[in-house]
Amino acid sequence: MDRVITLIEKDELRVKALDCVQQLDLPHCYLAAAFVRNLVWDHLHQKSISTPLNDADVIYFDVTESNSENYKLIESQLSVLMPELNWEVRNQALMHKRNGDKPYLNIIDAMSYWPEKETAVAIRKLDNGNYECISAFGFESLFNLQVTRNPKRPLEIFSERVTSKGWLAHWSNLRAAL
Repeated sequence: MDRVITLIEKDELRVKALDCVQQLDLPHCYLAAAFVRNLVWDHLHQKSISTPLNDADVIYFDVTESNSENYKLIESQLSVLMPELNWEVRNQALMHKRNGDKPYLNIIDAMSYWPEKETAVAIRKLDNGNYECISAFGFESLFNLQVTRNPKRPLEIFSERVTSKGWLAHWSNLRAAL
């Protein structure tokens, strides 16, 4: 999605984070969720200062990984490269176990189970220096300032997240859609 990439390229923190993640050379690896979502919503609300990231969600997909604690090592490596971010790394090939789902087929399939459709967005830097931006549900609702419940998850989870994260108060033009 070119509009997301244009926004990312203007954000020094996000460019640096993408460079750091690329150095690790993890399979099918992206920065996801609030890393992309918040940037778009900030832009659409004409915020001059970016909303601080609670964490930087790194997702990758490696069915051959046998150590379920490997994410801790990766988080440590990223913290050395860029200590100003709180890194959260998860192999999406393993997340179905925690979530009680059938095994995910790939990174997009894994993202298709996330509680909100607009959170299921991700970006990575490719070896050629370009960016690749993906979404499990497309980008239209993200740019239309919606936060939409994923029907694969209970309404209670969606409602709790919208309330606890304060999205509707922070981004006043944002609308929740069930």
